[in-house]
Amino acid sequence: MSRNKTQPIIEVLPYAKRWAALSLLCMAQFIVIMDTSIIGVALPAIKTDLGYSQTGLQWIFNAYVIVFGGFLLLGGRLSDLFGSRKVFMWGFAILTAASLLAGVAWSEAILNTGRALQGLGAAFIAPAALTLVLTKFTDPKELNKALGFWGAAAAAGGSAGVFFGGAITQWLSWEWVFLINIPLGLIVLALSPGLLLKGATRKGKVDVLGAVLATAALILMVYAIVSAEAAGWASLQTIGLLALAVALFIVFLVVQKNKKEPLVPLSIFKVPNLSGGNLVMGLLAGAWIPLWFFLNLYLQQVLNYSAFHSGLALLPMTFAIMILMMGVTGKLVAKFGFKSTLIAGFIALTASLILFSTVPVDGSFMVNVLPASLLGALGMSLAYIPGTIASMSGAKPEETGLASGLVNTSYQIGSAMGLAIIVAIIASKTDMVQAGGTADISLLNESFRTAFKSAAVVSGLGALIAVFSIKTFK
Repeated sequence: MSRNKTQPIIEVLPYAKRWAALSLLCMAQFIVIMDTSIIGVALPAIKTDLGYSQTGLQWIFNAYVIVFGGFLLLGGRLSDLFGSRKVFMWGFAILTAASLLAGVAWSEAILNTGRALQGLGAAFIAPAALTLVLTKFTDPKELNKALGFWGAAAAAGGSAGVFFGGAITQWLSWEWVFLINIPLGLIVLALSPGLLLKGATRKGKVDVLGAVLATAALILMVYAIVSAEAAGWASLQTIGLLALAVALFIVFLVVQKNKKEPLVPLSIFKVPNLSGGNLVMGLLAGAWIPLWFFLNLYLQQVLNYSAFHSGLALLPMTFAIMILMMGVTGKLVAKFGFKSTLIAGFIALTASLILFSTVPVDGSFMVNVLPASLLGALGMSLAYIPGTIASMSGAKPEETGLASGLVNTSYQIGSAMGLAIIVAIIASKTDMVQAGGTADISLLNESFRTAFKSAAVVSGLGALIAVFSIKTFK
């Protein structure tokens, strides 16, 4: 049967090749998320070698997260216009080159620049990769299974980054937490043309003004929040930056309303569940990232685990997430719908954080860490995929790149905001000295308990938002 040339051509991969392509995309997702966490254990070594100040050290993490979150919308738009595979490969080319720059960095400025460029590459990769996943699997059962692998890769990347960072720093050197991306990136670039379809393209212009306004607003907002702990939440810097971010966002909305081809057509927010889904995903990240961050600190600074053994302690949680997302979540979504599964996930995550909020100074792994971490893994597994489905389920094919950019933006911004706000809360309540400081161990432990309680509030709010903002249908 011949195709009607006036109709869009839908490219279809053979079944076996489709799953091979998914494996490649999951590897990409793993790398992107791993890059947010792999540097944590290496920070002391980097500080010694490159002469970072204690306050300047945070920008090794923030440079990546800020640029990643700021450019995701542009990455999604470019994916819709130029084809997902092309933008995906652009992103990996940038990420690979940036990893080389970071790995050979000889100064703070060079390393921070390399991390920022890594974030730019990731901002192109993430929405393009999610679009490729969604367009390769049109059968609902297959899609749920595929998203299970996708979500497992993201969760595994975040937790495995801590483990790999500790092992690499201990056995090789800190430079390799960046250089490891080079062979991985080259493998992805080599396999992409044979495994990934070009993806749909369409005529249109890139809304440069809209991209600049949206990116600047997001970067300023995240910068204001992550630097507020040092500058002060009531400082002129923090208030001024937040006010400027809001002003730029208002101008952005005005521009989008009057543009013929806007970066973000405001009509997309009429898509069922898109706004609620994005809010829920932001809250999920705002609860999950602090759980992972402070659990790692509790293991090392209170229980006196080494960096390597702390990574090992997180492996059961990582494996649980992978198993649940790949084998359980999709089936539950198919049976009960994404709303019920999403709410159940938030409830489990909230319960996990409440358990962590009781950890004692003389706690043990088997009693105080393992049960709560496995419950948290269950919560993340049940919430991440339904939240993603809810955020994108109503988007048109030509809007999938934009929708995936939005949901990735929500998750990244939520993670930065959640962590920064919770750090500010515990800093205001205690005299905790970060990064291996001299705080009394009981005071340090109390600060971690406060962090877990705060994250539980964020997770509980996510459950409430899901109840009232996500429409009920399977």
